[in-house]
Amino acid sequence: MKKITKIDELPQGQLPNTKLRVAAYARVSTDSDEQLESLKAQREHYERYIKSNPEWEFAGLYYDEGISGTKMEKRTELLRMIRDCKQGRIDFIITKSISRFARNTVDCLELVRKLIDIGVYIYFEKENLNTGDMESELMLSILSGFAAEESASISQNSTWSIQKRFQNGSYVGTPPYGYTNTDGEMVIVPEEAEIIKRIFAECLSGKGGGTIARGLNKDKIPARRGNHWSAGTVIDMLRNEKYMGDVLLQKTYTDSNYNRHPNTGEKDQYYYKDNHEPIISREDFAKAQDLIDERAKMKCKGVKKNVYLNRYALSGKMVCGECGRNFRRKTNYSAGRSYIAWSCIGHIEDKESCSMLFLRDGEIKATFTTMMNKLAFSNKLILEPLFKSISQIDEESDRERMDAIDKRMEQLMEERNTLITLMAKGFLEPALFNQERNVLD
Repeated sequence: MKKITKIDELPQGQLPNTKLRVAAYARVSTDSDEQLESLKAQREHYERYIKSNPEWEFAGLYYDEGISGTKMEKRTELLRMIRDCKQGRIDFIITKSISRFARNTVDCLELVRKLIDIGVYIYFEKENLNTGDMESELMLSILSGFAAEESASISQNSTWSIQKRFQNGSYVGTPPYGYTNTDGEMVIVPEEAEIIKRIFAECLSGKGGGTIARGLNKDKIPARRGNHWSAGTVIDMLRNEKYMGDVLLQKTYTDSNYNRHPNTGEKDQYYYKDNHEPIISREDFAKAQDLIDERAKMKCKGVKKNVYLNRYALSGKMVCGECGRNFRRKTNYSAGRSYIAWSCIGHIEDKESCSMLFLRDGEIKATFTTMMNKLAFSNKLILEPLFKSISQIDEESDRERMDAIDKRMEQLMEERNTLITLMAKGFLEPALFNQERNVLD
């Protein structure tokens, strides 16, 4: 027989103390030192404010640094906070203002509704607005609309101010690697300047962006913000006019939807010569541009393929079974570690046209070694029949082919000698000579 025990209710004063789990959200619009100091102050304020309330339990502080309020998908901390709300870790959120939380009316209302549905409410300090006390969304809609208008107005004023500074040459953006901003002036950082000189020197010696980047990574030279060096980063630096003391302003622009685009003539640009102390001479900078342009032309004409055909043991020897394109060697990064892999060029350029995934370098070499061992130990079954078949090829046809090859080789040698003669007499530019010689080789 079941035994039932009644558990009497506790008096009201003896009920367990269930505290409200309160989190705070803060954001600064830019990554300037002044704004980041503001973020630090916000963090200290909210932590002290929440912990001072005995009925509240501090559930964490979420903050986004240097992220525009108009880019919701880039505000990783805000998105993380919403996930924690869905997982039941947060009951209440405090934030400075609607404009700090969301500068777009639609985004603001959508977030508020989403959080209310799961029982989480928000308190906006500036507007003194608690979404848990609201019977309607009218006030929030009006206030967030004002915030959106204010954001657009600030953006327009900021754009106008930047344009004026573009025109009078007083604008100072984020300095590139090798420089720092001191009292509004670009000042050389000696240690970084040596790396810039090394990059240009290696470029002038004939090295490409990828080779230079690998050398920097091998020597454990940190890139800005601790990232790895890449070919693209090196080429961008070699193309940057700031290293010869000039500045081109408004290389990019932001459209009405706050998306950034390269400025290819849509907006005015401003070029200032001798704006600051150079790291590289104009002569070396110009030579570097010529070399980069020449390498790009060679790549377009297919010369690079021949030049680098034997760079690695597997270069030019792996063909995709799906699209027929060659495989390219790449360095991939996963969980903070790097590894070598080979990827189909067709897949790299268009994943929809070729579904071939990358292959790890170690796996390919292990497979190759296994196949070589099979050939070595099974030569009577595989190699001897193959050689026998080859030896049975019609000798006359073989001689005709050899004659044709000899004639073609003589023709190529004549063309090569002609090129050397033209070069020696000064009728041919060195860059063009190298290009044509690579084709003949």
